[in-house]
Amino acid sequence: MKAVDRHLADILAAVRPLAPMEVDIENALGTVLAEDVASPMPLPPFDNSAMDGYAVRAEDVAATPVMLPVIEDVAAGDGGVHAVGPGLAARIMTGAPVPAGADAVVPVEWTDGGTARVTISRPAPFGNAIRRAGEDVEAGDLVLRAGTRVGPAQVGILAGVGRRRVTVRPRPRVVVLSTGAELAEPGTPLGAGQIWESNSFMLAAAVRQAGGEGFRAGAVTDDPREFLEALDTQLLRADAVITSGGVSMGAYEPVKEALAPLGKVAFEKVAMQPGMPQGFGLVGPDAVPIFTLPGNPVSSFVSFVLFVKPALLAMQGLPTGPPPTVRAATTAPLRSPAGKRSFLRAVLSGEVVAPVHGQGSHQLAALASANALIVLPEDVTELPQGAEVEVIPL
Repeated sequence: MKAVDRHLADILAAVRPLAPMEVDIENALGTVLAEDVASPMPLPPFDNSAMDGYAVRAEDVAATPVMLPVIEDVAAGDGGVHAVGPGLAARIMTGAPVPAGADAVVPVEWTDGGTARVTISRPAPFGNAIRRAGEDVEAGDLVLRAGTRVGPAQVGILAGVGRRRVTVRPRPRVVVLSTGAELAEPGTPLGAGQIWESNSFMLAAAVRQAGGEGFRAGAVTDDPREFLEALDTQLLRADAVITSGGVSMGAYEPVKEALAPLGKVAFEKVAMQPGMPQGFGLVGPDAVPIFTLPGNPVSSFVSFVLFVKPALLAMQGLPTGPPPTVRAATTAPLRSPAGKRSFLRAVLSGEVVAPVHGQGSHQLAALASANALIVLPEDVTELPQGAEVEVIPL
């Protein structure tokens, strides 16, 4: 059997980052920057008030209470020229430019709110409630580096430095295709021998969580020709394809029967539990990566965590490799078959981890109750309660 680490290494050696493209910042959420972004000017670009209040000279309000004449109002967006002389005040709004001569802002809460004259009850030290030009960013400063995942805050700073468009690596478009004559669409009645199809929903959701765009292509039967027709149709919109089912050693394995003769997808046994039957290759004229995962839902999900998610990160130009782990003490004895790396579903709480009840590869409810995978190496067959183990947080 093939080692888990070797299988991942072969996948990562085959996939390539998606080509960068320029998008409007409104469409950049979830993408990965393919360029450094610098600010063309300081932020803020001018000294401005952090609060509604009165622009004054600090020395004029050092002894309070004090009454000062209010000479003008300065609103946010005011492009006029304003100045405050000794013993005077200007009413100012949040975000408005600080008038020349003023070196402090007195919050309106410290005053009587006067419009012609204002009584100030507390002293305001030099610089009080003033946002200085360049306080956040100086002109020419990098605000975002290539390789940054764009979230809401990143969209905000892109707009804040005046960018309307930005060069990114797009979210990978991933088509998920399930196989099996026994599969019925959720929400429809079950016939004899049928089950509701769940893998494509789970895997498409996992793709979205990993930064891709997941598209369910539904389920096909156990006819290899039907599978190939569905695959050919989906390749037109796919940066990657995930299939579930049809890769084991028995009869009626449509994925294996359809793809194996083409010689572009390798079907192998990987030394892991769950998820031993695995397939990977490049298909179609554009050499689209295809991940053929086992049909049991837990096997399919674990395979996604170990192999597909790292590949999707690589396609987005992000650092990748085996899933990160933490150390924790197990609350129960653990067993694992010799020669296989086991991934036990578990609940991680701080520095302890508890295996869930139900470790079968078909037990989706047990997976849904877990938030971690306990990793038992190939040379470990059992561990006592309290042993320290490697854990993959989910």
